[in-house]
Amino acid sequence: MPKDGSVTIALLGAGNVGGGVARTLVEKADAYARQLGRPLVLAAVLGRDPSKPRPYVDPAIFTTDAARVLDDPEIDIVVELMGVEQPAVDYISRALAAGKYVVTANKQVMAKHGPRLLALAAQNGVDIFFEASVGGGIPIISPLKRDLIANTVTAISAIINGTTNYILTAMSREGADFGEALRRAQELGYAEPDPTNDVEGEDARYKLAILASLAFRSTVRPEDIYREGITKLTAKDFRYASELGYAIKLLAIARAVNGGIQARVHPVLLPADAPLAKVDGVLNAVQVEGDLVGRVNFQGPGAGSLPTTSAVIADILDAAQSIIGGRRAIHVAEEAPGRIIPMSDLYTRYYVRLTVADRPGVLAQIATKLGDAQISIASVIQKEADPASNTAELVMMTHEAHEASMLSALEEVEGLAVVQEIGNFLRVEEQ
Repeated sequence: MPKDGSVTIALLGAGNVGGGVARTLVEKADAYARQLGRPLVLAAVLGRDPSKPRPYVDPAIFTTDAARVLDDPEIDIVVELMGVEQPAVDYISRALAAGKYVVTANKQVMAKHGPRLLALAAQNGVDIFFEASVGGGIPIISPLKRDLIANTVTAISAIINGTTNYILTAMSREGADFGEALRRAQELGYAEPDPTNDVEGEDARYKLAILASLAFRSTVRPEDIYREGITKLTAKDFRYASELGYAIKLLAIARAVNGGIQARVHPVLLPADAPLAKVDGVLNAVQVEGDLVGRVNFQGPGAGSLPTTSAVIADILDAAQSIIGGRRAIHVAEEAPGRIIPMSDLYTRYYVRLTVADRPGVLAQIATKLGDAQISIASVIQKEADPASNTAELVMMTHEAHEASMLSALEEVEGLAVVQEIGNFLRVEEQ
């Protein structure tokens, strides 16, 4: 900390979020100084293009040299907003090793390297704050680190990707197919030109790895998490789900199961009256279940410059209070890496949509294959018949069944001569 008592900040990254953070620090400087009792000073900004206009950044503090930031002993807080794994993880590591507090919005870094970085922070008597890495402006990291620490968390269920939630909402409300809903999301700026990480569930998997590691105080890696995207969903799946009393959402789910952790990201059927089923558009929501608090819900905008700026600035203020007050950081002790329960051991209900030959005895053949795998059918509805091809569409709901048995049985069903195709297969979450 400089001799004048100010808290000095360096930004790594000067894009949309970095610009929003710089602007907020300048515009609200007096308010933050009154709140902290000390001024916050933006002392350095690392970027790639010195010629780019940055109205809220003094050119004298702009640099393209990371060492100027990381090796400066008077920088108290390093704010990483680069949005890539490398060199961000190296810069964060160097800052922590130098005894600097770190704030980051980088989900990929925290999902892959979070436990090591938290340990490095603890070794050096500082902390790393990463509220903006999950859920944008929704406060969820801090509650898991501090407010819910007295609880044994038993489950997390979350909608944590605004792009996919917008697409699924459009498909549900307007009967749009996936491609049409995706194009609209791209036109509105909700989806990237290459939306793969969003629509295939990779973004949600990174975020769930962070949440699950904190909630269960164990290391849960992205590769431990089963992932399935939303590209196979069709408008008719939403129509049939609605008729059955369900909504379709891309859920990130982590549960404590028989002494282990089961973590998965995939589309699910949710009862239409469930709180998460009503989270629409680009909103995010995280539902946490604890042994003392019961079920609590956090909901709000999950992306965008302003919500992310809100979370980053809150972390900066939290770090500044720790520096000014000499407060020791709260580090959640992690136990050994959790035992990961494989997806094949899941027990749940299932929705299956099939195209079959439109003749007597078809259902009996399907029921036999499922029955041989100890899978019980709860309901069957014949939806659409095509006289020209002599086919019909069946929608089945099962009772609770074993995932491995269900997948094996569906292979047998698909091999039946009377089954043209299995159009879709979705898991059901009864909340």
